[in-house]
Amino acid sequence: MNSATDKRALWMLALRERSVWSRAVKFGLTAGLLQAAVNQGDHWLHYEVGASVMVKTIVSPLIGLTLVLFTSAATWVQKTLEHQKV
Repeated sequence: MNSATDKRALWMLALRERSVWSRAVKFGLTAGLLQAAVNQGDHWLHYEVGASVMVKTIVSPLIGLTLVLFTSAATWVQKTLEHQKV
């Protein structure tokens, strides 16, 4: 197997790891919800909620989750590769 195939397999394993998802949910959703509250909170408080505010409120936590998910998976892959070299 070549290194690209090995890395792809490691990425698939990383995305199945409970610890990777746990970190993404804890940190990504938390940061995304905080970002949504800061950016759209005034609209919610003044009852000025339209479709765009709803979409932004939902998308913000999903962006945070996605960013942390891929960062956590990348870290898992890197640590696994370093462990294999030792």
